[in-house]
Amino acid sequence: MTPWLHIVGVGEGGVAELAPAARAVVAAAQMVLGPPRLLGGLPEGQPALTWESPLSRMIEQVEALAGTPTVILATGDPSWFGIGVTLARVLPAEEFSIIAHSSAFSLAAARLHWPLQNVVTLSLHGRAEAALQPHILPGNRILALTTDRTTVGKVAQMLKARGYGASRLVALERLGGAKERMTEASAEAIEPEMLGDFLTLAIDCVAAEDAPLLPSVPGLPDEAFVSDGQITKREVRAATLARLAPYPGALLWDIGAGSGSISVEWMRAAREAKAIAFERSATRCALIGSNAQNLGAPALEIVAGEAPASLAEAPTPDAVFLGGDVGNEAIFNAAWSALRPGGRLVANAVTLEGEAALYARQAALGGELIRLEISHLDRIGSRHVLRPRLPVTQWAVRKP
Repeated sequence: MTPWLHIVGVGEGGVAELAPAARAVVAAAQMVLGPPRLLGGLPEGQPALTWESPLSRMIEQVEALAGTPTVILATGDPSWFGIGVTLARVLPAEEFSIIAHSSAFSLAAARLHWPLQNVVTLSLHGRAEAALQPHILPGNRILALTTDRTTVGKVAQMLKARGYGASRLVALERLGGAKERMTEASAEAIEPEMLGDFLTLAIDCVAAEDAPLLPSVPGLPDEAFVSDGQITKREVRAATLARLAPYPGALLWDIGAGSGSISVEWMRAAREAKAIAFERSATRCALIGSNAQNLGAPALEIVAGEAPASLAEAPTPDAVFLGGDVGNEAIFNAAWSALRPGGRLVANAVTLEGEAALYARQAALGGELIRLEISHLDRIGSRHVLRPRLPVTQWAVRKP
């Protein structure tokens, strides 16, 4: 099948600076879609449509042209946080082609002499800046697409709040064009109002000595979360996530989410991992939202209400965590029924009733049953002791 749609990456120089083969593709199109700044470089009289917002409307514009020789003009590499990624989800691969241009990331890495394979790349264009949080680590280098100069100010504030105010920021404007400009300053000293609105942001993370270390490895300190005490403690959380086994794009149901610590760490642990936190307490739902923003999981979905009714409309999970009301058979049956074949379920219990339910389920369905016993340093008068916490019985099973 001959593609009817071609997505053409364009640099700062516009259509006029495309390679001959790419220019020929554009010239042959019966319709060209793109942002005004790129459409302005088309020959006079060539049919063109300006992108319409939101993204769902853009997709409708493309679908309405199905079968008509069409070109989409996009900035840089359309397959790197671009329209090529979006359309690959809705169009068969044989219906469109992609002609890539140098990405903003490639150009920025070249200007900075950064080895691109060792750099975190992400998009903050039209997205929550909180997505940056898991990548704020000592010595980490980040290249981020931005919405406009306001993104720089928000990122600088985030870095300062995390103890990374000395981090080096470089705003790279209009890369590859005659008006290319680089502005460098620390997060503490950057002046976003002096920048333009079309830029890529480079971040070289520099941590203060007392800056908290919050890596993506599961087991963040308990104090990193806001909670009312209803939280899966650090050591148990790390063991729980190891058995849940996050992987890219997988969806977790966190039932009885409490502070959302399991959901948040699941999403931090794997690229584009998704989670739904089910919690009946409105107060705790607010805490979950705060933790999701503060720790870099802004896409965490929070569903308020009583389980199992609150589970009814949720998409099929790849993994399920039961952290609250573990002995409730109605909740377990709903979660087990919804879990996809091959998916994993992990449940933690501290009460005798919860343990009894887990023993019975393990006898019926198999899986692994363990007890986690953690002690922490405490004092009795002038002496030190290791004081045990409540033991946690954990059942982990894979659905056949």
